[in-house]
Amino acid sequence: MSAQTDGPIEPLIPMPELTPDALRAAVARIAPSRIPALTQHLFEATTNAQQTQSLAPLRAFVHSWAVFVAIQRHPECAACLRELERIVDAGEQDPAAAITEIQAIRETAEAEAGL
Repeated sequence: MSAQTDGPIEPLIPMPELTPDALRAAVARIAPSRIPALTQHLFEATTNAQQTQSLAPLRAFVHSWAVFVAIQRHPECAACLRELERIVDAGEQDPAAAITEIQAIRETAEAEAGL
């Protein structure tokens, strides 16, 4: 299984700005079932940022959801990632190759998001 495709395939949506509102709108379009998780993560990040007087929790929120959106806007890539994660979780075979591909997918998503 490879993170590479045979040719350019257009993403479902353009990469949004890296703001909570833009990421929420993108998630609502491509993975609406994940809105509760995003909302909970944003609430926790905001609370932690206030308690620690640091923007680090909010930066982590943006990073996490930007990578999620960058992957999910490419359905083939998202399906590949799910299969690789299934392989790792199943523990039925050596996960090294799957882990390497997962890392490559995440690195590509980070670059695509501008992180």
